[in-house]
Amino acid sequence: MTAEAALSAREYEILLDAAETYREVLVVRCCGDVGLRPAELASLTVGDVEQVRIDPPRYVVRVPPVGDRNHTTNAQHRTAYLPTDVEQEIRRYARSNGLSADDQLFDVTPRRLQMLVTEVATRAADRFDRPALADTSSSDLRQYFARRSLVDHDINPRAVKAAGGWQSFEALESYLPEPSDTALVDAFEAVERPSTPRPAGAGGSGRTGRPMSDDSVVRLLLAASDRYALVRLDEEGYVERWNRSAAALFGYRAGEIVGTHVSAFYTDEAVDSGVPERTLSMALEESGTEQEGWRVHSDGSRFRATEVISPLRDDRGRHDGYAVFVRDSSAQHEVLESVRAERDELRRAVSVGERYRAVTAAVLEATDHEAVEAMVCEALAAGAGYAFSWIDRTTGADREGRRTTSGDHGGSEVDAATIERLVPAEWVDGERESPDDDSVSESESAVAVTTVMDEQHGDELTLASVPLTYGDTTYGRLSVATARPDAFSADEQQWLATAGRQIGYAITAVRRRNLLLSDRVVELDVRCQDATSFFVDVSQRLGCRFELESLVPISESTQLYYLRLEDAPPAEVFDLAADDPGIDDCRLLETDPDGWRIEVVVEGSSPARTLTEYGLTVLEAITEDGATTITAEAAAETNVRTVLEGLRSAFPSSTLLGKRETERTVQTAREFRDGLEERLTERQVTALRAAYFGGYYDWPRESTAEEVADAMGISSPTLHNHLRKGQHELLRTFFDVPSEGQTRENVSGERTSETSSGSPST
Repeated sequence: MTAEAALSAREYEILLDAAETYREVLVVRCCGDVGLRPAELASLTVGDVEQVRIDPPRYVVRVPPVGDRNHTTNAQHRTAYLPTDVEQEIRRYARSNGLSADDQLFDVTPRRLQMLVTEVATRAADRFDRPALADTSSSDLRQYFARRSLVDHDINPRAVKAAGGWQSFEALESYLPEPSDTALVDAFEAVERPSTPRPAGAGGSGRTGRPMSDDSVVRLLLAASDRYALVRLDEEGYVERWNRSAAALFGYRAGEIVGTHVSAFYTDEAVDSGVPERTLSMALEESGTEQEGWRVHSDGSRFRATEVISPLRDDRGRHDGYAVFVRDSSAQHEVLESVRAERDELRRAVSVGERYRAVTAAVLEATDHEAVEAMVCEALAAGAGYAFSWIDRTTGADREGRRTTSGDHGGSEVDAATIERLVPAEWVDGERESPDDDSVSESESAVAVTTVMDEQHGDELTLASVPLTYGDTTYGRLSVATARPDAFSADEQQWLATAGRQIGYAITAVRRRNLLLSDRVVELDVRCQDATSFFVDVSQRLGCRFELESLVPISESTQLYYLRLEDAPPAEVFDLAADDPGIDDCRLLETDPDGWRIEVVVEGSSPARTLTEYGLTVLEAITEDGATTITAEAAAETNVRTVLEGLRSAFPSSTLLGKRETERTVQTAREFRDGLEERLTERQVTALRAAYFGGYYDWPRESTAEEVADAMGISSPTLHNHLRKGQHELLRTFFDVPSEGQTRENVSGERTSETSSGSPST
């Protein structure tokens, strides 16, 4: 190229856009922006780049003498100014290629670098229809550097000469145009008036010189990161210009993407729905638009992007294409999605927690078994945590139990038929494999979880079920259903298992409360011949007889049995008990001519205990000849069938002998005191009153036994004798049958009646 046909700024940008690799870009810029020759580039190392100012950062490059690739000659290096954005691209290129400070930046010959410039120029001429660019050489790039520095930026010719390595000013004269009259006047106009120093706040520290152009600022910002791209489209939305920032972000080379529609950057779903065309139309109508969505790399991978599209106008105001700025916002999107997911998870956890708090409130308010089931199902299905819930009161082998449901699915209220359609029968019955993972807690292992597909509505539901238990008694199963994909975590299963136990306790409590408050009761006579019962088995093997005197609950799984044993020595019974895992301990309490009184600690289930867990009161239990006959009392509204099925589920060989309704006899406080006075002697009453009012029963004691005895004028052993006999009769009256015709107490240690004025007075 001649001086008259020197490269323009627009043509130089076209050359850079035609470069397809970082190496090509760097070679062109080192010639056109720094003024280096190919021979100098071939000798340049990464360590030749040097920072000479910190704030703001400024760089130079120490150019070795031509031909001194190994820096071995004593010839003096020259110093060239290195623009900040070029320095950043050199550092990026060195990092991506693993170059150290001593490595050649371009480990090729000067001839190969000249050929590289020619290849870029030929490509630019073909791609952008600029035939004149095909003849551009590295010398033309140095001329562009000189002309731009001297004319466009008005840099001191001496600085340009030193930076570019020209030997004389005559070599630069051809780049300087002849000054016009206006140029002469402008050049000397400063002589006519004193110059005003530039304020420090107006541009920084009073520095002089030309400000950086907007194009240079944009180029510098884009070169600093590979997460931004600036693309130009023609008026139809096809890529017209493609630069290094776009190549770094999307992965396309200019030759692959120029002339391609902008829809190549959108997902297939967006293209099918016409999003690219609508976005361009919106940008044209509204003078710009900003969108956020998924965009696609050249390899097909997606990334989240913020896209700003602004229409371009020519000098006459006609539409001349679009400027598209794209920012990769994947990192911010991932953080936002993570926060949203965490928020949604917390909301779901709060919603589920609220349901279980509602269950707790429901079981406290319910007044009978049916109300417990109905209120629990309503509480669980009322919120967003679960779609619907149900309880199957199925305790026997058959499934014809009572089912309570609440909630809706598919726009319709859920009923028993919906449950039958959705849920496998064997799963409803609680049949499932035990978990193999030893880390699963006992409460979690009680929860069954499965997934079912509702073919009618085309959605998937996750179901969870838990038994409603009290001790060894199971009243049924509570089940819930939800469409939440992440339902029933370990915590949620823990809550569900706890709810199952709460409901079991509540059912037992309301049954017992209703029995205590009921004026009419149902007495049941039940026979159990199941050999899994210890007492049934022992009576058959030893031919002995057990009569239950009292049953004392110690914990949820442990009870004390006080029995009268006949027809077999206790030692033989105790030997058999030692081999039974359900018997924890035995001991002899009393021996008389007709038999023995023994205490047995029972762990696990027994017929009497199963009945008490269903809210019945055991009045009498006699075991002989391989059968236990139990008489128990239940509230009039008790569902006898449910009780019997529960008993048979644990002891299949159980039958109902008889059922009868009776009126409950009420004992008044006066009758209780009268019955007690009949049992106590006058001296026992005197000793009890003196000890009570003298503070002997207080803690700490206000009087010792010796002091009370002295006050009564008797010895201390005599006082203790009166007190113990009196206390024995008092407790016997409270717990046992006082005499024929009076209120019968139950062997479970519970009062079966209340006085008209409150609890019995002692």
